[in-house]
Amino acid sequence: MTMTQLFKTILFTIICVLMSGQLMAAYLLIPMDDSQKNHLKAYGIAYWVLQADVEVDWLLNYRGGSFMCKYAKEIENECTIRGVSFEIIADAQSTAILLEIADPEVNMDVAKLEKIPKIAVYSPKNKQPWDDAVTLVLTYAEVPYDVVYDNDVLDGKLLLYDWLHLHHEDFTGQYGRFWRSYRSAPWYIEQVRYSEELARKNGFKKVSELKLAVANRIKEYAIGGGFLFAMCSGTDSYDIALAAHEVDICEDMFDGDGSTPDYNNKLDFNNTLAFQNFRASTNPGEYEFSDIDATSSRASKVKQPTDFFSLFEFSAKWDPVPTMLCQNHEQIIKGFMGQTTAFRKQFIKPDVLVMGENKSLQEARYIHGTIGKGQWTFYGGHDPEDYQHFVYDPPTDLNLHPDSPGYRLILNNILFPAARKKKQKT
Repeated sequence: MTMTQLFKTILFTIICVLMSGQLMAAYLLIPMDDSQKNHLKAYGIAYWVLQADVEVDWLLNYRGGSFMCKYAKEIENECTIRGVSFEIIADAQSTAILLEIADPEVNMDVAKLEKIPKIAVYSPKNKQPWDDAVTLVLTYAEVPYDVVYDNDVLDGKLLLYDWLHLHHEDFTGQYGRFWRSYRSAPWYIEQVRYSEELARKNGFKKVSELKLAVANRIKEYAIGGGFLFAMCSGTDSYDIALAAHEVDICEDMFDGDGSTPDYNNKLDFNNTLAFQNFRASTNPGEYEFSDIDATSSRASKVKQPTDFFSLFEFSAKWDPVPTMLCQNHEQIIKGFMGQTTAFRKQFIKPDVLVMGENKSLQEARYIHGTIGKGQWTFYGGHDPEDYQHFVYDPPTDLNLHPDSPGYRLILNNILFPAARKKKQKT
């Protein structure tokens, strides 16, 4: 064997050893930019990996908020089964990514996902003729959750959960303000019967009193460190109930007696999370809880083809919380309506963080705040992929919308409780 041949043999052996070492130390990268073919199920993969006690790095603002973890054949197989795009990269490549992210000149950072958040959805056990975007996307992404309702909340079971979603709900005791259009519908009659029976069993004379007690327990849960998320009427009706804790805002068709005279001037805005200085609706036939919501006022100003809202860009290194909550492959999000579509800015408290807005309409769509040791997020609208979802409409098929940026915002909130700031590798 010549010296040249010997050198080539030795070099080939070294390369094989290096390649073997790199493969053993490989990482799995789940990109979340436009190269990802199923953004929603990618969150389910991250949750599944956490369930296996494997840490996940959430690469904030890197390729749309990608995920990275140590490579394992089981994770690769699961990505393939669920149709989630992935890349297998060597240790040197993962180090290069983290060094790029650590550059103080770039708006990126790393959040370590350390534990699986235990998820609860506050929702009635009886069937109602509408769907909830959060339960739809959790089911599609294959993220497990438990359903809790009034008895569970009053029994203190929220302490078992890290994250709570308020289903399309009316915390004011007015049955969703469906009285005008649906008071003769069997589902409405059953909802009234069920709610009144639930109130009596828990020692309350009125449904509004039951809902206020539940709202207060939820607030205590958040103050104690829980993460609260709500969409559509679960947002403003919750705050309205808290503001009306010393008055009756329900008319006789809802609770058998009239409302407190001049109740709008007796609302307690110190008791709310997000909103202040609003006026609750005094017309029981109106499909609206208060003037917080912009649904009616925006009808003449914007139509579906031009209805969008934009996400704010936050500093990943200095403002990691809103950065995590806004991770997306698109910054302009299609608008969508609901009983509560958007929040008029003049009624939002000054310490509340607006993360998504339609500036021309002076409305916020996606807001966040802190209370005690916990945090909350309110998201206006009912279904990000159904512009105007009506009662009795079929549920959205998310197989048709695997890359929905509007639904991604929900899933950002799901993973948020698992995240901690991570020091970069050097």
